[in-house]
Amino acid sequence: MFRRTFSSLALRRVFITPRSLPQRQSILRPLSVDALEQSRKPLSRKAVDSYLTSNVLDLLSLKGRTVVITGAGRGIGLALAFAVAEAGGKVAIVDAADAPHEHYAKLQDICEEVRYYKSDVTDYERLEATFADIAKDFGRIDGIVTAAGICPDEPFLERKPQSVKRTFEINSLGTYYSAQLAARQMLKQPKLTPTSNAGSIVFIASIAAHTASLGQYTSDYCSSKGAVLSLSRQLSVELARPGIRVNCISPGYIVTDMVLDIADSRPRLSDIFVSEPPMKRMGDRTELKGAAVYLLSQASSYMTGGELLITGGMHAGRTE
Repeated sequence: MFRRTFSSLALRRVFITPRSLPQRQSILRPLSVDALEQSRKPLSRKAVDSYLTSNVLDLLSLKGRTVVITGAGRGIGLALAFAVAEAGGKVAIVDAADAPHEHYAKLQDICEEVRYYKSDVTDYERLEATFADIAKDFGRIDGIVTAAGICPDEPFLERKPQSVKRTFEINSLGTYYSAQLAARQMLKQPKLTPTSNAGSIVFIASIAAHTASLGQYTSDYCSSKGAVLSLSRQLSVELARPGIRVNCISPGYIVTDMVLDIADSRPRLSDIFVSEPPMKRMGDRTELKGAAVYLLSQASSYMTGGELLITGGMHAGRTE
């Protein structure tokens, strides 16, 4: 029976030809004839020896680039805003809070241009208007870091649907919407230089996308960050040809104001935060800054679909 069924199905296979596929319009920039010809040219000695004239500090520079950072009113996002500013870039912060953290004033002192946009990553129409304002104010968008996120802590069997939905709307859909709006703008504008990429998208995922959180009940957070990691891989392939790179930073336990508040109220978690990583300490937001600049800059021009796990070794295993 099984053999007859399999054979009949095999005989009735449908072959899809390109002509039978529906025609779709796309905003993706087609590969130009010049670009195709360039890709077919044999390597020159000048190209092979380009490392001799490519200064690493220049490669890491974000001068002239505008970077959007969601959820940067405080926390990790705010620290990465400082990183972009210190590398010479301009910063557009998108956050739901009425006002940013007090350290925003210090960011204004060092950044060539920084603006704060109160918006909502879960409201597509409102977010679309925000990105339109950013493009108008700055003239372009060269990179985006999606740092907006929440991390509720409640047992799986006690979670209410509305709470779970909110986590996915902010962490997963908010990331999706923000990346899409940024990518559309990147493909509308000319490249900064003939050799630069069209843009760079950097997702903030988490070690929680890989392993359960000890002492915490974060089922929706873990799964929402897993979705972010999977999205980064899909988009890295889909957007590679038009020149947009997509990568991911997955932090472990990082010290922020919110984490300190949690540690004060739950001492056992405080112990876990420092005992779980093989390095036996929590990370500092400073230790994420270099990674973000690297992924946003030309220093990582051949990197897409990657993930930088900055976890103190947690992703590799535990020593105890």
